[in-house]
Amino acid sequence: MWGLVRLLLAWLGGWGCMGRLAAPVRAWAGSRGHPGPTLLRTRRSWVWNQFFVIEEYAGPEPVLIGKLHSDVDRGEGRTKYLLTGEGAGTVFVIDEATGNIHVTKSLDREEKAQYVLLAQAVDRASNRPLEPPSEFIIKVQDINDNPPVFPLGPYHATVPEMSNVGTSVIQVTAHDADDPSYGNSAKLVYTVLDGLPFFSVDPQTGVVRTAIPNMDRETQEEFLVVIQAKDMGGHMGGLSGSTTVTVTLSDVNDNPPKFPQSLYQFSVVETAGPGTLVGRLQAQDPDLGDNALMAYSILDGEGSEAFSISTDSQGQDGLLTVRKPLDFETRHSYSFRVEATNTLIDPAYLRRGPFKDVALVRVVVQDAPEPPAFTQATYYLAVPENKAPGTLVGQISATDLDSPASPIRYSILPHSDPERCFSIEPEDGTIRTAVSLDREARVWHNLTVLATELDSSAQASRVQVAIQTLDENDNAPQLAEPYDTFVCDSAAPGQLIQVIRALDRDEAGNSSRVSLQGPLGPDVNFTVRDNRDGSASLLLPSRPALPRQAPYLVPIELWDWGQPTLSSTATVTVSVCRCRPDGSVASCRPEAQLSPTGLSTGALLAIITCVCTLLALVVLFVALRRQKQEALMVLEEEDVRENIITYDDEGGGEEDTEAFDITALQNPDGAAPPAGLPARRDVLPRARGPRQPRPPGPADVAQLLALRLREADQDPSVPPYDSVQVYGYEGRGSSCGSLSSLGSGSEAGGVPGPLEPLDDWGPLFRTLADLYGAKEPPAP
Repeated sequence: MWGLVRLLLAWLGGWGCMGRLAAPVRAWAGSRGHPGPTLLRTRRSWVWNQFFVIEEYAGPEPVLIGKLHSDVDRGEGRTKYLLTGEGAGTVFVIDEATGNIHVTKSLDREEKAQYVLLAQAVDRASNRPLEPPSEFIIKVQDINDNPPVFPLGPYHATVPEMSNVGTSVIQVTAHDADDPSYGNSAKLVYTVLDGLPFFSVDPQTGVVRTAIPNMDRETQEEFLVVIQAKDMGGHMGGLSGSTTVTVTLSDVNDNPPKFPQSLYQFSVVETAGPGTLVGRLQAQDPDLGDNALMAYSILDGEGSEAFSISTDSQGQDGLLTVRKPLDFETRHSYSFRVEATNTLIDPAYLRRGPFKDVALVRVVVQDAPEPPAFTQATYYLAVPENKAPGTLVGQISATDLDSPASPIRYSILPHSDPERCFSIEPEDGTIRTAVSLDREARVWHNLTVLATELDSSAQASRVQVAIQTLDENDNAPQLAEPYDTFVCDSAAPGQLIQVIRALDRDEAGNSSRVSLQGPLGPDVNFTVRDNRDGSASLLLPSRPALPRQAPYLVPIELWDWGQPTLSSTATVTVSVCRCRPDGSVASCRPEAQLSPTGLSTGALLAIITCVCTLLALVVLFVALRRQKQEALMVLEEEDVRENIITYDDEGGGEEDTEAFDITALQNPDGAAPPAGLPARRDVLPRARGPRQPRPPGPADVAQLLALRLREADQDPSVPPYDSVQVYGYEGRGSSCGSLSSLGSGSEAGGVPGPLEPLDDWGPLFRTLADLYGAKEPPAP
C-alpha cells in the first residue's frame, strides 16, 4: 500500500499537480499505521514541480499546460492568482480565478529551452498577498525538427597513392540542433552515399578511410565522396544532411623510368669541340616532382671516353655531349648503352622495381673539311750564331687528313718574325736563316708557321716554331764595370786595393771562363792576382809606399778559354790619397803643386768680343724703340684735331664727301674772317686777349650773343672755329636754311645793339651770366 502511494506522489508531481491532493494522501498513509517517511520539515502551502510544453505545437486554442492552487483558496472566489516572469502575459496566460496556465503560441526549443515564472496568490478585494510568491519552470519539450548539418563542409583531403586498406583520410563532423538528452533526435549515424567502393566512413565518428588497396594516382588522381549524417539513430523517419569530401591521391615513387625507344641514333661532325651537344635522351616517368628526377650514365667504356652525359636543369632529360676531339679518319661511329635511374627511391616500393632502364645509343661521326695537321704540336729547332744567310735550320711538315696527297703551302706570319731573320720554302717547309744571327742579341726566335691547302686557302692551320741561337766564342772578355779606386799612402805592402771582376757575354762554359793578368816585372807599381773565378785581386807591391801623384793606370789583360781563345786589355785607375786614421780619404791631390790654371789670351779676347757685341745689340734695340715712339707721338699730335672732328662733330650733311676736309664744315658765307681780325691759330695762345666791354644801354639777347660769338672767334684759347661753327651751319641742302641763332645774329649786320646785364635776368640765368656776362671793373 505505501509503494502505491509513493508512485501516486511521483505521478502527481510529474504532471505538476498541487499539494491539495498530495497532502491528504500523505496524511491518510500516516493514519493507517503504515510505515512511511518521517516528515522533518514544515508543511508548505505550495507544492511545485516542472511544467512541460511540446515545441512547435500549434492548436486552434490556447493549450492548458498546468494549474496553480493554494491551500488558502477555499473556493469562495476571494483568491486571485498572478503570474509574472519570462513570457508572462504574452506566451503564457493564467486564469486568475482557477489558476489554469495556458500557452498561447508555438514554441521553439532551439530558440529558448525553458521559461522561469513567479506565481502568487493575493486577496481579490485588497490585492494583499495571501502567500509569498513562488518560482517555477516551464520547459519546452524537444521534437525532431532539425536535420544534421556539416558546418565545415565541403571537405578536401589528401592521401598517398598505393595506401593500405583502412588508411585514415579525414574526419567529418555534423551537428544536430535538437536536444541530445531527450530521445534520439540528435543521435547521428554517418553513411557513404557516393564514393564506394574506394572509401568508407565510420558510422559513429565520421572518419573516412580507404576501402580498397593500391589506388594508383596515375590511373585516377581525384575522387569525390558524398557523406550523409542521419538522426534518430539512422532509423526511418529521421532527418539527414550530406556533405562532399574531395580526396586527392598524392604521388609516391612507384613507377620506374622507361625509355620510349630502345635505340637512339645521333650524328656529329668530327670538328665538334668538347662540350658540343650531340643529342637529348628522355626517359619517361609518370611520377611527379622529386619522384620523377633521373640520373643518366654511360655504361660502356668506349662511349664514356669520347662522350659524356648529364641531366638537364629540370632533372628529366639526359644531355649527350662530346668529351674529347673526334676524328673521322680514326673512327667512324660509336655504340654504347645509357642507363636512366631514379635519384630518389622509396624502399616501400622496391618490389615494383628496378627503378632504372637501359637504352642503346649509336653516334655516327661525320667527315668535315679539316685544315692541315702538323706532325708535331710545337717545333723546337736550333742554329749556330754568326752563320751565313741561307743556313739550314730545320724542316716542318703538315698533312691534309682528308686527302693525304694534296699539296701544302707553308709561310711564316710576318708579325712573328718582324726582323725577317728566317725564310721558309713554301713547298717543303724547310726553314733557313735570312741574316747572320747573334746569340748575345737574341737567344730565342718564336715563329708562327702557317700551312694552307693549295686547293682550298680557307683550310689553314698554324704551329709554333721555337728556334734557339747556339753560342759561339765570338766575344772577348771585358771588365764588369769601369774601375776607379784609391789606396791610402800609408797602406801596408801587399794590401788588397780592389777586387776586379770580368765577364764574358758568351754562353757559360769554357768560353765564359776568364783569366786576368796584370803588368809583370820587379818595378811594377801594383800586382794583379787571378782568383780563377772570373775575378782578380789588385794588391800593393812589396816595396815602399807609392808617392802621391797623378792617378796610376794599371793595365789588365783578360782572355777566355774558348775555341778560339779571345783576349782584351782594360785599364784600372788607382789614386794614392792621404787618409785619416779611420781610413776615410782626406785628400787625393798630388804632392807637386802645379801652376794654377787660367784662361788663355785668345779665350779672354773671344769673351770680351762677345760681350761687346751683345752690348751693341742692346743699345741699337733701345734706340730703335725710342725713335719709333717719337714718330708715333708726332703723328698723334698732328692727328689730334682731325680725330676730334671725326668722332665728336657732326658733318655737313649730304654734301660732306670728304671726311677730313675742314672747309666743308665751315659756313661758306662766313668762313673768311672779317677784315681787321687776327687769323685763327690752332695752338694755345701765349696771352689771352682782352674781353670786349659790354655796350651801354638796355641788354639785347641777340646783340649779346653776337658779341660773345665774335669774342670766341677772335679768342685763340677757345676750341677751334669749326667746332663752334658746326652748330651754326647745317648745310645748304636744307630748304629751311639754318635754324641756329648763332649765325643769324652775325649775318644780320654784325653790329651789336645795346645789351642788358645778364645778372638782371634773375637766378634762372645765373649760369649764362657766369659764362657770357662781363662785369665792369669798379671805377678807380
